[in-house]
Amino acid sequence: MVTQVPSNSAPIRAENLTRRFGDFIAVSGVSLRVEKGEVFGLLGPNGSGKTTIIKMLTGLLPPSGGNAWVDGLDVRTHSEAVRERIGYMSQRFSLYDDLTVAENMQFYGRIYGLPAERLRKRIEAIVALNGLEPYLGRLAGKLSGGWKQRLALSCAMLHEPKIMFLDEPTAGIDPVARRQLWDLIFDLSGQGITFFVTTHYMDEAERCSHVAYIYYSKLIADGTPEALKALPDVNPPGTRRVEITAPEVTRALRMVREMDFIRSATIFGQSIHALVDDRFDVDDLKAQLAQSGIIVSEIRPLQPSLEDVFVALTYKHKAELEAVNA
Repeated sequence: MVTQVPSNSAPIRAENLTRRFGDFIAVSGVSLRVEKGEVFGLLGPNGSGKTTIIKMLTGLLPPSGGNAWVDGLDVRTHSEAVRERIGYMSQRFSLYDDLTVAENMQFYGRIYGLPAERLRKRIEAIVALNGLEPYLGRLAGKLSGGWKQRLALSCAMLHEPKIMFLDEPTAGIDPVARRQLWDLIFDLSGQGITFFVTTHYMDEAERCSHVAYIYYSKLIADGTPEALKALPDVNPPGTRRVEITAPEVTRALRMVREMDFIRSATIFGQSIHALVDDRFDVDDLKAQLAQSGIIVSEIRPLQPSLEDVFVALTYKHKAELEAVNA
């Protein structure tokens, strides 16, 4: 018998989720909650535990500790029922290269046990939604990376799941295909489908309605992008962020980093993003750069980005770990 938690609970919920492989702790005490219709982004460096979390939440890997529920089902005791109710795209293209687009969809529809007429209607609807019509007769192995991902998403949607898990869905595809895939995700989210997406692209994190950041097995940030950007660790007292636009930006960066009122600085495009303290003086900076023939075009206030958030939190967490291990 499948027992569900109350229907008003979140579609995805984890409490102190942990996974060990022998003496190695891949995920340590992760708790999170994903609300209906959210696009929840899980970020972190390679090897931090993102894929392991997805595998536990989808019932593919049993937790070593803690608990998790998906669509009200305990992933420990009802892993098969969980998989019947979700859509899942793995990191690697997992469809059949030697089958056509249409044949892959037919095959996976049968795997999900869809009756013939319902499968026909679902394929028609998904082909129209995802723009697959011109490629139905093409072998999956001959598709570009972006269209392979669209096909994988299409197959994962066949049984009309209300919860989708996408593990780095845009890795290795071009920027246009990435944007198109995210547009599709937003369209589906607007229809009430909940998305749990792992990524290490900062621009994709900015698109998510809720973001969590995992750093070597531990969740160190969890909130909306706006809330995370307002954290005190990201905005230390007595500091502010500025954007400095100047020619020869790489040479200007070397000089800026040597100024005693600069806490940190890095290049974004043709400008420098800097965290400065109260001693920062615009005229002083301009004068120092002018001595080397660099004329500053503009200096303006700057709000932190999610990249600033994760860099700041990573350095803080790394310092704490080093202090513990010292």
